[in-house]
Amino acid sequence: MSKNISKERREKLLVNIEELRNHLKNTNASSEMTAYLTEIEAELKRQKFGLIFEEHKEEIDNRLETDTPVLTEETDLFIDNGGQLNFIIEGDNLASLALLEKTHKEKIDVIYIDPPYNTGAEDWKYDNNFVDKNDLFRHSKWLSMMSKRIEIAKRLLAPNGVLICAIDENEQATLSLLIEQIFGQAYSKDCITIVHNPRGVQGKNFSYIHEYAIFIYKTGQSIIGKRKIDPEKIKWSPLRNWGGESLRTDAKNCFYPIIVEKGIIVGFGDVVFDLNIHPQRNEKHGDSIWVYPIDKEGVERKWRYARQSVEDIKDNLRAKKKAKGYEIELGKETESNKTVWTDEKYDANQYGTQMVNDLVAGNTFNFPKSLWNTYDCLYAIVGDKSNAVILDFFAGSGTTGHAVMEMNKDGGKRRFILCTNNENNICKDVTYQRIKTVITGKRKDGSEYGKSIEASLKYQKIEFVPTAEKTYYDYAEELLRHVKELVELENAVNFEGNSDLEILLTESEVEKTFDQKDRLIQIKTIYLGHDVSLNLAQQIFLQSNRIAVNIIPEYYYKEKQI
Repeated sequence: MSKNISKERREKLLVNIEELRNHLKNTNASSEMTAYLTEIEAELKRQKFGLIFEEHKEEIDNRLETDTPVLTEETDLFIDNGGQLNFIIEGDNLASLALLEKTHKEKIDVIYIDPPYNTGAEDWKYDNNFVDKNDLFRHSKWLSMMSKRIEIAKRLLAPNGVLICAIDENEQATLSLLIEQIFGQAYSKDCITIVHNPRGVQGKNFSYIHEYAIFIYKTGQSIIGKRKIDPEKIKWSPLRNWGGESLRTDAKNCFYPIIVEKGIIVGFGDVVFDLNIHPQRNEKHGDSIWVYPIDKEGVERKWRYARQSVEDIKDNLRAKKKAKGYEIELGKETESNKTVWTDEKYDANQYGTQMVNDLVAGNTFNFPKSLWNTYDCLYAIVGDKSNAVILDFFAGSGTTGHAVMEMNKDGGKRRFILCTNNENNICKDVTYQRIKTVITGKRKDGSEYGKSIEASLKYQKIEFVPTAEKTYYDYAEELLRHVKELVELENAVNFEGNSDLEILLTESEVEKTFDQKDRLIQIKTIYLGHDVSLNLAQQIFLQSNRIAVNIIPEYYYKEKQI
């Protein structure tokens, strides 16, 4: 059936199908004919008007029809360095997303992805084959691959969550249409241009120096935060007014002292309304200096902000030591994000390729993002959200994880989940090794990279259990062995060697734990299987010892969340 039909034609066909179905009810029409009509009707109703492309099935699509993905931990790759617990998931990202729907539906604050760019060169595989520029289905294969993943990504976003897609000119237009088709009018979309290769990549007519970052978020939300300005590029100006209407008498509420201690602004004094009082430009009061808006010639002027509003901009002020005392200066350390980003720190060669090469010996990942490109994208959303959850399901070299840890230097506890396949051992040899080097401060060969940081990492791997022709109870029995990994992923916890936590999935585990009272009183939180019950005495014991109980959702034991 052609997908390129008009709305009017589609509606008429639906009416005709309904009339034919009613006619067939009075005949001996075969069930096959009725089923065929239903199939045609579903196809017509499914059609959307906008971006139309041929849908393709991947090998992973077939696998997910017969097998259920599960997580197993590679315990020898666990990094325990305190701080926030993060995760790397090795495996096809469609399988990873299927599991994340169980654990993180509507819980992700930012999803940042840098998918394959579909340039026509040998840098993107579809079903283990490179897709070259002569493939007539090149674009539809890419869109089919992306649509499945973005549809799940939408379901993972928190109500105020943001999806950020990095992309270049090859698929920017089609990706924008795909996003509009999946997210609809309830979401807004902004496309940012980032100069990431100032040297340029020579095309036939133009030398490309930029790529794009598309931000998608709920319409009507003010969610994009301010952007940090390089301290060396902040433009400072006097807080004291100058020129016309700048005298003390022009605005009486603007003549007051700003209190400085050891070069730091610590507060603001009261307005001096009495015009017969003439303070000095810098007055010493104990350990403090009171700075008034008096210029070098001794003219009493006014501050640019009234006393009742100056405290709102305190973070934008500084006390600058001059030859004749302190001057108070105003400068913005942040600014609204613009739609074109140009900065040396976005250079993908210097802060992408060279950085990864320095972190990971024998790096085999092509075209990693600049750390600061990704950092600034994330900072725009969660710079002021210290406990955010960030997901990257095209994790590649691990730039997103590195950026999150860099951001947490402000004392935050943001955590990341990185999903990537292990083609050419990329996950273990590059993604994992990069994150490990950043956390430990040591490269794989033991050489020093930098100062270690407080952060921990679990390495989980996608495996499959056969599910064809099995009942719910069969699923539950097999999946029971893999529930612990899902609980750890959702709650960012580690059960191994942790006396504060316990997971009890069966009645026998409950009995065994309650028989060990010395162990039990150390526990702060128990994660309990959804079908495991506690007797009254056990409930009372937990309540009296303030031991929290979290019930593990039933859908953890099923193929997928309903």
